[in-house]
Amino acid sequence: MYKMPYIDKQDTKINNMYYRLCIFVMLIVPFCTFAQSYKKIHRKAIVADTHNDVISSVTMHGMNIETDLTGKTHSDIARFKKGGIDIQVFSIFCNETFHKDTAFKYANAEIDSLYAIVKRNPDKMMIVTNPTALDEAIKEKKLACMMGVEGGHMIEDRIDYLDTLFKKGARYMTLTWNNSTSWATSAADESKNNLPFGTKGLTSFGKDIVKHMNEVGMMVDLSHVGEQTFWDAIATTTKPVIVSHSCAWSLCPVPRNLKDDQIKAVGKNGGVIDVNFYSGFLDSNYMKRKEAFLNSHRAEKDSLLQLKMASYEVEEWLSKKYKAEADELRPPLSLLIDHIDHIVHLVGTDHVGLGSDFDGIESAPKELNDVSDMPLVTKALLERGYSKADIKKILGGNFIRIFKANAVVM
Repeated sequence: MYKMPYIDKQDTKINNMYYRLCIFVMLIVPFCTFAQSYKKIHRKAIVADTHNDVISSVTMHGMNIETDLTGKTHSDIARFKKGGIDIQVFSIFCNETFHKDTAFKYANAEIDSLYAIVKRNPDKMMIVTNPTALDEAIKEKKLACMMGVEGGHMIEDRIDYLDTLFKKGARYMTLTWNNSTSWATSAADESKNNLPFGTKGLTSFGKDIVKHMNEVGMMVDLSHVGEQTFWDAIATTTKPVIVSHSCAWSLCPVPRNLKDDQIKAVGKNGGVIDVNFYSGFLDSNYMKRKEAFLNSHRAEKDSLLQLKMASYEVEEWLSKKYKAEADELRPPLSLLIDHIDHIVHLVGTDHVGLGSDFDGIESAPKELNDVSDMPLVTKALLERGYSKADIKKILGGNFIRIFKANAVVM
């Protein structure tokens, strides 16, 4: 008669535990390896963000980015470090309510504010105006602080004002913001057929400004500009352009985004398109959800507008007050990568970068709560199949190339 072997219950329990432990290890090790991989790639790359509005939206409103502003803003000095950002282009911005005798002064005040912050934090930050200084900042592991003027209205139709802003450190100028200048039409105005000087595009003076920017070494930024202004600038410039914070019109058809022929033109020019993180430029359905949200708080919205707050300031205020509701409106990070994919499909990995627009937007993809979450972009690119070399280009290599291509050796 066959006799069953004796099985110790304790041994069985141990064997089961061992089996489960092996399965757990088999599952968790690849995950940990991947986590280490994307973090390592991000840490080793030179990460550049070509557009952040923290100076105009935070510093100029009395808040101190040298302190922990988590939950209040997208950015502060500690979180730039946590996000692995090596190069930050700070936007020098004022809206259309600033005119002659006020816009240029305000731009200078913002620049002076950034210099003061850097002066108080010499171990963490460094003003960068040329490739040599950039290399030094990277070597010393300091945040390379650069500046871009967001809106040609800040030079008040004077090339000598442009020269002053350049001498103070501004290294790109967005030809227009949403408002047109007397020499260039914006995307907002062209889309509404609102033409302040009767025609679309650059005037002869506008073309002279582009040529002068080429001569002194200031990058021409084509975010915010109208289509005709875009084509006039592309035909005029002799150097690669930057599109500091825009996305792909084919995926999200709003005036601020670039159509495929424009993307191809930037590629042919040798320039770079830095993808904006704003939900409304990534997700074609976001604006409908946002409109419903704003309508649900119409009384507060109208009251704030009566206080002369700009519409974008009102939207940001309501988004912070009703954070849980606003968070439900946000698209996934995958849509940001879709825009990068689209640009890469058209012109390759040499012509795309990152221009977050943090602290200038009320909504970004759900995974991107602030600048400290920038490594998640690297993770998403790796998951999408991008090579380490291409990820490094997208994270910052392409911007550095454009910066060096525009720089003028004095």
